[in-house]
Amino acid sequence: MTMHVVEVSRVTPAPNSANSLAIPLTFFDIPWLVFNPVKRVFFYKITESIREHVHSFILPKLKLSLSLVLRDYLPLCGRITWELNEPKPSIVVSQNDAILVTIAETDADFSLLSGYGQRPASELHTLIPEVLVSDDSATVLSLQITLFPDQGFSIGVAAHHGVLDGKMSTMFVKAWAHLCKQHLEETTVLFSLPETLTPSLDRSLIKDTTGLDEQMLNIVRSLKQGKLIGSRSLNSTPASERGDDVVFATLVLSRGDVERLRERVKNESPDPSQLHLSTFVISYAYMWTCLVKARGGDMERSVSFLFVGDFRERLDPPLPATYFGNCMFPAGSYDNTAAEFAGEGGFVAAVEILSGLVRGLSSRKLETIAEEFKISFDCVGVTSQFGTLAGSTRLGVYDSDFGWGRPVKVDVVSIEGNTISMAERRDESGGIELGLCMKKADLGIVLTLFNNGLQN
Repeated sequence: MTMHVVEVSRVTPAPNSANSLAIPLTFFDIPWLVFNPVKRVFFYKITESIREHVHSFILPKLKLSLSLVLRDYLPLCGRITWELNEPKPSIVVSQNDAILVTIAETDADFSLLSGYGQRPASELHTLIPEVLVSDDSATVLSLQITLFPDQGFSIGVAAHHGVLDGKMSTMFVKAWAHLCKQHLEETTVLFSLPETLTPSLDRSLIKDTTGLDEQMLNIVRSLKQGKLIGSRSLNSTPASERGDDVVFATLVLSRGDVERLRERVKNESPDPSQLHLSTFVISYAYMWTCLVKARGGDMERSVSFLFVGDFRERLDPPLPATYFGNCMFPAGSYDNTAAEFAGEGGFVAAVEILSGLVRGLSSRKLETIAEEFKISFDCVGVTSQFGTLAGSTRLGVYDSDFGWGRPVKVDVVSIEGNTISMAERRDESGGIELGLCMKKADLGIVLTLFNNGLQN
C-alpha cells in the first residue's frame, strides 16, 4: 500500500470566552503517564467518495465541526507539562493552541482493513497519527483523516491516556459527530452540545485527602527509572517492536453465543446464583482461556489478568457521568497458574474470578488505588502471561455518525499480545466484538480454539 499525506492542518477552537486554561492531573490520571497513546480508527463507507466531493464538502465540514466542538473540549488542544516548580504535571492550553489534523490518501483495500478477518498491523497503523511526546511536553490529541478513493474514509484518533480514558475519548468523538450532522455555517458559534455530551472539567471534584497524588507519582518515578527514563520525563515506556508477521483480527460472539456460554457456567458452576454473569464477564473469561490454552507450555507457569472499571459512579459523592479525565480503578487476579484456565473447567474458573472482581469493585476503597496500581505494574515483569483489556461494551463506539452513516468498523489499534479490545457488536444487540493483535501463527491457534469452543 501507499500513503500520501495531502496536508497537515491546525484546527483551533471556535472563538470562546476563554481559550486558555491549566488543569492539574489527578491521581487517577498520573499512572497512565507511563503508557503509550491510545489509538482507535473509525471506518466510514460513503457512496460519494470521489476526491472532489470529499475535499469540497466532507473535509471542510469535519474541520468546522471539530473547531466548534473544541470549545467544550478545550483541553484536547493542549499539552501535558511538568514545570520544575510544580508538584505534578498539568494540562496547559494557551491561546492559539490547536489540534493537528493530518489529511491523507491511500490505495489500501478499504474492505480488507475495515473487515473482521486478518489485517496487517502495519497497514492499520498508517491510519493513525503520531502523538508528539518529549521529556518536557506531551501532545494530548492528534487526528488523521484518510481517504480511500471511491470506497470511504477513516478517522484515526491518537489520545494521551494521561489526560482521558476510553469513556471520555469516545464521548468526544460522539460530540464531534453530533455537531457535524447539524447544518453548519462558517459563522456558526452558538451551537451547543446536549448535556450528555458536554464534558465536566471541574477537577476540584477529585479530593486527595490521603496523599494519593504523591503515592502515584512515586510509582511512576520508580517505573521510569527502571526504564532509564528521567523521573520527571513525560516520555512513556518504549513501544515494543512490531514485525511484518503481526496481524489484527476481530472475533465475534453473537448474543446466542454469549447465552450458550452463560448456560454452560450455570450448569458447571457449583453455585451459579452467586455469580455476576454479565456479557462482559462471560466474553472476557472465554477469550482469556483461549489465550492461555493457545500459549501452551508449562502449566505451572504464572498467569495474571486484569481490567479497569469506571469509578465515576462509585465515588462518594459520585462524579458526573461526563467528568473529563481518567477515573479508572484496576481489578486483577495475579496468583494463578496456566493450569487453572487451560483445563476443562478453565472457562468457569475464569468466570468465577472475574465475577468476584466485578462485584468487589463497589466495595473498593479509594485509598487503596495506589497499591492496586503498584501490584499490577509489579506483576507485569514477573508473570509469564499478562492479560489486559481495552475498551468496553458500554462505550457505544458505533454511535459516532458524522452524517454519512454509522462507522462500518471501529478498531483499537494500540493493542498487542495478550491485550484484548472489546466493543459492542455493530449489528446485533447483546453481541460482542473482541480484537486481537499478534503474530499470524499465534493468532491462528487462538482462532481455532475460539471457534471450536463455541461449536462444542
